[in-house]
Amino acid sequence: EVFRACRSRRGDNGRDDRKFLEAMHYFTVHNISWRALPAEFGAWNSVWKRFWRLRQAGVFELFFETLASLSRTAHLVQMFDSTVVRAHVSAAGAKGGSRARPSADRGVASPPRSTSRAISTASRSPST
Repeated sequence: EVFRACRSRRGDNGRDDRKFLEAMHYFTVHNISWRALPAEFGAWNSVWKRFWRLRQAGVFELFFETLASLSRTAHLVQMFDSTVVRAHVSAAGAKGGSRARPSADRGVASPPRSTSRAISTASRSPST
């Protein structure tokens, strides 16, 4: 009944609430983008729009508040938002190991300067 209250007024309304819930479960368990939802759940955009309408209506917050009120141990449960948990550097796909830097190699191979940089820049003519 909650899902029906948030349906769009036009277009083809989502007929199968179970498929929608399965799509939500698949989305969260497999940690995929909306566009990667399998076709068996319908058009990804339709699933996303339905989720967005439910979120805007505050359905999920009400759902979790209701669940928490039914439990005597709800205050013991904590959830972590992944946006505040720092991942290890290697989790970002960075290459490991050391590698030679081109600038360091170039510095070793270049001949020493005969004059300092300050003198060479000070003696330049304004025409160059």
